[in-house]
Amino acid sequence: MGKQRARLGKGRTYTPRETVNYETLVKQIYIMQHFAKQLEGPIEGEITAYYPIPQSAGKKKREQMLAGMIRPTTKPDWDNIGKIVCDSLNGLAYRDDAYIVECVVRKFYSDSPRVEVRLWEAGRNG
Repeated sequence: MGKQRARLGKGRTYTPRETVNYETLVKQIYIMQHFAKQLEGPIEGEITAYYPIPQSAGKKKREQMLAGMIRPTTKPDWDNIGKIVCDSLNGLAYRDDAYIVECVVRKFYSDSPRVEVRLWEAGRNG
């Protein structure tokens, strides 16, 4: 899921419920992975989003998708994927996502849709 824009309602702005729920899920999964130490200093990362293969894809197209020859060009945009993941981990994996100096976001197809996140302190080669 990508980061949704703040909405205006009843004279105030609010974050859509779907975004709040997804950010909570990302935090819970991070905590369950037993990461005890908060990263410090400049941070680098990789975020890989694996999209489900459309049921309409034929056998040949499906094989190309699994091989990475055909990549998703659908929503959410790569930057919204990165934003929701990085915002979710503020204060948990690092003090603030402003410390992220480099992050690659990739989109692929897979039989098991998911988002994989790798973060490390810059200069430590992931």
